[in-house]
Amino acid sequence: MRQKFDITGMSCAACSARIERKIGKLEGITTVAVSLPANSMTVDFDENILTIPDIIAAVEKAGYGAFLQRSKQDILAEQEAAERKLKIRLWGSVILLIPLFYIGMYHMLPHPAAMEHFFHKNPLYYALIQLVLVIPICILNRKFFINGFKSLANRSPNMDSLIAVGSSAALVYGFFAMGAIIVGMLTDNPALAEQYGSALYFESAGMILSLVTVGKYMEEKSKGRTGTAIEKLLALAPQNVFVERNGEIIEIAAEDLMAGDIAVIKPGGKIPADGIIIEGNSSIDESALTGESIPVDKSVGDKVFCATTNQTGLLKMKVEQAGGDTLLSQIIRLVEEAAASKAPIAKLADKIALYFVPIVMSISLVTLVVWLLVGGSFEHAFSCAIAVLVISCPCALGLATPVAITVGTGKGAEYGVLIKSGEALQRVHEADTVVFDKTGTLTKGKPQVNGIYTTMSEAEFLGLAASIEQGSEHLLAQAVIQAAKEKGLVLTEQSEFEAIFGKGVACKINEKAYWAGNIKLMQEKGFVIPEEFMQQLEAATDNGMTPLLFADENSIFGLITIADEPKEDAAAALNALKADGMHLVLLTGDNRRTAASVGKKLGIEEIIAEVLPTDKEAKIAELQQQGRKAIMVGDGINDAPALKRASVGIAIGRGTDIAVEAADIVLMNDNLSGVVTAVELSKQTIRNIKQNLFWAFSITRSAFRWQQGLSSLPSEFCSIR
Repeated sequence: MRQKFDITGMSCAACSARIERKIGKLEGITTVAVSLPANSMTVDFDENILTIPDIIAAVEKAGYGAFLQRSKQDILAEQEAAERKLKIRLWGSVILLIPLFYIGMYHMLPHPAAMEHFFHKNPLYYALIQLVLVIPICILNRKFFINGFKSLANRSPNMDSLIAVGSSAALVYGFFAMGAIIVGMLTDNPALAEQYGSALYFESAGMILSLVTVGKYMEEKSKGRTGTAIEKLLALAPQNVFVERNGEIIEIAAEDLMAGDIAVIKPGGKIPADGIIIEGNSSIDESALTGESIPVDKSVGDKVFCATTNQTGLLKMKVEQAGGDTLLSQIIRLVEEAAASKAPIAKLADKIALYFVPIVMSISLVTLVVWLLVGGSFEHAFSCAIAVLVISCPCALGLATPVAITVGTGKGAEYGVLIKSGEALQRVHEADTVVFDKTGTLTKGKPQVNGIYTTMSEAEFLGLAASIEQGSEHLLAQAVIQAAKEKGLVLTEQSEFEAIFGKGVACKINEKAYWAGNIKLMQEKGFVIPEEFMQQLEAATDNGMTPLLFADENSIFGLITIADEPKEDAAAALNALKADGMHLVLLTGDNRRTAASVGKKLGIEEIIAEVLPTDKEAKIAELQQQGRKAIMVGDGINDAPALKRASVGIAIGRGTDIAVEAADIVLMNDNLSGVVTAVELSKQTIRNIKQNLFWAFSITRSAFRWQQGLSSLPSEFCSIR
């Protein structure tokens, strides 16, 4: 049995790792995956051995909360409330930290001589001012202390524990220093008062709490994205639907629709469920699910899907799957599962975090004991132990990496590449494969005339062809009409227009009969395709283009080929990616012939065609199982699960809102050069991060080496500030 839980109380990767470890040890558990960003846990277990209350109790015993999955509305509301509270904490902490930091570190910053004179003469006031500023910061960020010490009590220390212990130790030492200052003043020992007046740690405690709060706020901001994407997916389905019951057509809520109902869909209306057409024929716009721009002609016996749009005729359908069983619902589930899954690097980070905190605390304790054993004073040993905790707090990593990422994401925005998270920017440089959707991503997403062949002049033929097609709403007809308009051609009025379902159209112009459509229509009307058109017809078919034949009462007089052409910058962008060593894959629901034609034009090595909407995510998973780290580039709703499953999802900015929400990176325009920009930007940013980490670890290492030689120095110099 698989069950999803909402988890509360997690604050870092160590928390999710601890829950996974605790739950994984329970008898009857098959798999367990905890998602920190989604605050969720998915468990596969044997219900004959283990019950849901047992699992909830085990999570609570580990020091966290677990609930059966709540409504998405409740979760979104909770995230919004948490974000508001964090915003208050953030601004309050920063506003107080600025003067605290300046006062605590004034000797290293430009300052008036009067300030130095005041603090040297009044060390107790100097300490009290810092105390007054740091206490509100501690109150605002009390959650770190509550969660941190609670985790310690439950023997499951996390990053909050490290922050709480480090901050508390700094505060305790600050109070100790204040006591020493008071003793110095009471015993007329100004040297003692001045010594400890320069050994306060209040600004360190405030800085630790404030910087970590900045990171927490940014993390909370990103948590609602998957939920927003899912809300938009849900909104695709119609709210109400017309059904035929007892011979009457009535309107009901879509959620009340059941399998077996007969639904009536008017032109322009959305299909409310998955089912079979039992009456009528029409063109169905399935772009909401498939991403394909050309409507599909459907009639009695054909399958239709929820959230697609009925374009022309009145339809009756028998509902086969409704509610949570529809194709749309399956896509929503895939988005949720892909969001909750973990990449191997995330699991490695969890494992490191699990042991990082206790190791750091142990080192701090050993530092205290060693200094006492070698004869150091308690103040000396205590300050060195605090230094270990302060240095080891996540601030170093929280600055070395995000500063570079902030610059990288800012530069990306300048070039029209919106990078949603630093993690995504880091993962791009690891990728070795780029998977592209076809329609709307590599191609323009709109059929266009790309070939005209006729026995008359091209302008005369195109004007006549557009006049024949002007009564049709089909996208192929609109492509012909648009081509005529672009050339400034005037259309002739027609009469007796007839749309021949799945084949073409017929009409009269100046009392003369004309037909336009596919080969099947021409054969039915008894026309023989002229030799001069056969070569172009065969080439169009082989290259995945759609041919339209035009005939009058006597013969076929022209051929127009229509295709969804690649974008102007597609070839250059793909060549640049190949030059970077990327393996290119085309993943599309379109037919193999069309996909192969586009792939050949753009030089794509691997073609995966005729893929169902629900299978795109599975294809990405297959590539990952082969050891590839894939970037997925798409624009349709059907791409959303694949965008989430991929190492990095890149959405075309003018694509669907759902694809944009599900992706890690959004191109603010249709230019595929943005993919190249993202790859190059990631490489440069990672190079910068490595340089930052090198210097950060070098400084930390130097600090510890410096600490080793402190035995001959006065104790006040032991504070590594």
